[in-house]
Amino acid sequence: MYSFPRLWYNSIESSCAMQVFHVKQQSTQPHIMAVANQKGGVGKTTTAVNVAGELARRGRRVLLVDIDPQGNATTSLGIAKASLTVTSYDLLLGGAPPETIPQPSGRDRLDIIPADQELAGASIELVDVARREWRLRDGLVNLLSRYDWIIIDCPPSLGLLTLNALCAANAVLIPLQCEYLALEGLAQLKQTLERVRESLNPTLRIIGVVMTMYDGRTNLAQQVVDEVQRYFPRLICRTLIPRSVRLSEAPSHGRMAYEYEPNGRGTQAYALLTEELIGREERIL
Repeated sequence: MYSFPRLWYNSIESSCAMQVFHVKQQSTQPHIMAVANQKGGVGKTTTAVNVAGELARRGRRVLLVDIDPQGNATTSLGIAKASLTVTSYDLLLGGAPPETIPQPSGRDRLDIIPADQELAGASIELVDVARREWRLRDGLVNLLSRYDWIIIDCPPSLGLLTLNALCAANAVLIPLQCEYLALEGLAQLKQTLERVRESLNPTLRIIGVVMTMYDGRTNLAQQVVDEVQRYFPRLICRTLIPRSVRLSEAPSHGRMAYEYEPNGRGTQAYALLTEELIGREERIL
């Protein structure tokens, strides 16, 4: 049995009824949120995909932008990369009109700009391109009116692709694995975000740090959560994402958590996290 900490999380035994947040009228501009961490294997893509799916389930029009050359978000939605004709590469390098690049995900209100291995060369090609840090933002301009939320899944690096995401976004969600070394990466990422805010995108802010792969049976997991809460008390999300085999299995079936295991711990956690993010983001506008 998992023992959840003092942070907010409904117990496994509970019905996990979703909290209801008062939401003000939608802004004319979408909420653009980058999901970023330069460290791999922290649940970044899992978080981006499932938050996007949960937002769509709540009636928001959502665009998921995959700018990771590995294309894991694309695969997670069951999209065969071999069949792609336009991708985020075309959005960044002007290979196709932006309006033609989003494609349906097969779920109501959820579109995706997919990615494949072609994107790996974009970092090199962007070096000599005008407004190289702003290519993603420029490409999204004509798409803004279509969506309420745009979620950007970043690669596990702090290169030009991630920099484009940070210049396009107005908020950053940082997934952080419950392990000690993750704290060093968080400090480095926070410094990078501060530099981006000072020199490129003054509107950028951290919407939250979400602890992933939490296992309440280990002292280390709770120690890391306590440490992050001590240093970033206003940034840490109250919802913890538990370590879950089902969450890991879902992408291999091209399904999101709620499709693969509707009543699973991971599904419940991402439902609660999404409500928390809605409360943080939409109520302040």
